[in-house]
Amino acid sequence: MRHNKHHASLGVTREHRKAMLSNMGASLIKHGRIETTLTKAKALRPFIEKVITKAKNAAAAAEKKDALHLRRMALKDIRDEGAVTLLFNEKAAQFAKRPGGYTRIYKLGPQRIGDAAEMALIELIGADDEGYKKSKGKKKSAKKAKPAAEAAAPAAAPEAPKA
Repeated sequence: MRHNKHHASLGVTREHRKAMLSNMGASLIKHGRIETTLTKAKALRPFIEKVITKAKNAAAAAEKKDALHLRRMALKDIRDEGAVTLLFNEKAAQFAKRPGGYTRIYKLGPQRIGDAAEMALIELIGADDEGYKKSKGKKKSAKKAKPAAEAAAPAAAPEAPKA
């Protein structure tokens, strides 16, 4: 059976993939955004969001013991102590009010020249960023709404003269 086997293999071994995601995660934390291939960006998103959740939970932890455990768990994934320190000390407050979805991926237009790979930009999102809002269907056109407003206005306009 192949239960729970889905992950982006990225064409490399398991050890190489772990090292690559660790390095890309550290770069994303340090710089705020990185440019990479679309496939790598999609693989990095769940990896880095789990680490950010650990940092957020450590900031909210009442006991120092729990915070230390979460920091060590994050160091297991991202093996760059400077990046983890930056995340836990400074950037965790940025995500405190955000319930999830800490990253955003933008597809970049031109493909890479060497291998025609689709390029993408992955960035960390601030807590105050609402993003775009999805439309809830077709909007009513202004022409249809205007006659209805005019029809209601003349009915209320005639008043009885005061004597």
